[in-house]
Amino acid sequence: MVETVGYEDGVVRMLDQRRLPAETAYLSCRDHHQVAEAIRDMAIRGAPAIGVAAALGIVVGVRSLGADATPAAFDAICDELAATRPTAVNLFWAIARMRERHARERAQGGTRLAEGLLEEALAIQAEDLAACRRMGDLGAALIPDGARLLTHCNAGALATAGYGTALGVVRSAAREGKVRLVYADETRPYLQGARLTAWELMQDGIPTTLIADNMAGHLMARGEVDAVVVGADRIARNGDVANKIGTYTVAVLAKENGVPFYVAAPVSTFDLATATGADIPIEERAPQEVTHHGGRRLAPEGVGVRNPAFDVTPHRYVTAIVCERGIARPPYTESLARLAAGV
Repeated sequence: MVETVGYEDGVVRMLDQRRLPAETAYLSCRDHHQVAEAIRDMAIRGAPAIGVAAALGIVVGVRSLGADATPAAFDAICDELAATRPTAVNLFWAIARMRERHARERAQGGTRLAEGLLEEALAIQAEDLAACRRMGDLGAALIPDGARLLTHCNAGALATAGYGTALGVVRSAAREGKVRLVYADETRPYLQGARLTAWELMQDGIPTTLIADNMAGHLMARGEVDAVVVGADRIARNGDVANKIGTYTVAVLAKENGVPFYVAAPVSTFDLATATGADIPIEERAPQEVTHHGGRRLAPEGVGVRNPAFDVTPHRYVTAIVCERGIARPPYTESLARLAAGV
């Protein structure tokens, strides 16, 4: 698995996912402004990976300011990073952890402020990788032998510190010899499935078939899909799931055709303070992502465009939610609360 994001000698180094699969290129971010731009422009994407990147962005932001890293300056760094993507709750979770570590270090005199922040960011990264491996192994138990799986967007190593959430389940199930085939939805308009998921799975030698988003229902109706596995950017207290736009459609089709619909996400993606999916903010992105591809205009000039980056799948369509602490099943208000509390 390629490394999505890392830190070395005061630099946050991240794979530029905008250039995959044609080119494997890395960005070197030396301050938090560059990290924020990379998150906002989707050079790095995926809720857990965004959280790790933001934590490391705080580290380089504080280091670049040096003696000018006052509490007010630290808050400004955090606020700039928090403003990059509104839907993925892991971003805010990671920033909150960094704020807590900053407060502890300052309360102890601040002599290890930079070192302490780096320790915290690297801990967030290591914990995410361990969580992905654990939820992959737990989720593999849900996958039948000889399974033909369908996934939407990219919830793999590229979207996390490594291994992946939904693709972590796929990887673990494939290691056990359970996976016959994975259908990867294109995931329009940004094509994360076509560009990233297909590339990741092929790197691992997992049989992969790319389909357009509007083909999923046809394959389900023909009995060619045994389970759907997707990731999440935020999960509300009642089990409503925000994920990449088009996930809701896949969930409805799965329900209609009797196909299990599984969500894989770490506990850091749970947002128990948000009662339902109706309260989750949905990011709207630039219309050019819909009207253009590869810099070439596909739609007529002046046409109106909507480009919500996420949708919300109501909990009634979700068969189970897999995290690193176990598997949640309905009623989710109870099961998610237990897993979040570690009981």
